[in-house]
Amino acid sequence: MRRTDHFSGITEFVTTAQLGSFTAAAERLGLTKSAVGKSVGRLEDRLGIKLFQRSTRRLSLTPDGKSFLTSCQSVIDILEQAESVLTSHIAHPSGRLRIDLPAAFGRQRILPALLKIARDYPDLSLTVSFSERFVDLIEEGIDLAIRIGELSDSSGLVARRLTTQKLVICAAPDYLSARNEPQIPEELNQHQCIVGFRRNQPISWLLKEQSGKIKRYTPPATYEFADGDAMLSAVLAGCGFAQLPLWMVGKHLENGEIKEVLQAYSGIETPISALWPQNRQLLPKIRYVVDTLMEMAENGLLD
Repeated sequence: MRRTDHFSGITEFVTTAQLGSFTAAAERLGLTKSAVGKSVGRLEDRLGIKLFQRSTRRLSLTPDGKSFLTSCQSVIDILEQAESVLTSHIAHPSGRLRIDLPAAFGRQRILPALLKIARDYPDLSLTVSFSERFVDLIEEGIDLAIRIGELSDSSGLVARRLTTQKLVICAAPDYLSARNEPQIPEELNQHQCIVGFRRNQPISWLLKEQSGKIKRYTPPATYEFADGDAMLSAVLAGCGFAQLPLWMVGKHLENGEIKEVLQAYSGIETPISALWPQNRQLLPKIRYVVDTLMEMAENGLLD
């Protein structure tokens, strides 16, 4: 027997099991009901087991059939992924891509790249959400997400680090001119602070100690914002101190609109990663976007 004969009848069996009848399977596969039934029968003969319980009213899987169906579906998934590997470099991004982005970073760094890809590939449609909350990619049907910070739980997901963001503590010169500049983090208790929050909890600042160890510090929150752009606006308006990523405040530091403070405690870098469900890792639309973002990161365009 040739080894290729091991695959004979598998498609007919799986389709019949999924649809519950030879008639429905025949319509799906473009075959006759008789052809599907004979193909499954030959498969049963070869295996020496009954896969279906047949009656005049219904068709149901035997215990062996249920077990074999699970194995067959796994094999089909592997074959489909193998085919995607071979074709992903030539296949164009198409279909609908559902992507979830962190609000400020997503708008400023990721969205322009997505829009360019969409212009270049008209067959690609985008559904883009901007959020700072935890999104369950699998449960909510998200194809791709960009996450900032350490990944505490990525089970069932594939993660690829794109870049890192450096955090700095800063304030406007107008605010500093009327107050003493803090020299140690504890002196922030005497100042106004602008703090982010997520899920109704303040986001701690990350500070580097002299030993190099990272510690979390929650400053007194005079203002709380769930959006990085709003925090930057408050800093520029002279409302106090905030810890913000360098990619967001870099140009404002250069032109003197804001000033970095507590530099001895800064320099913390947090990862920025792309995540996608493991069972969708080889779809051309996901691969193309991730590869584009990786190239951007290598060229410093995400910093």
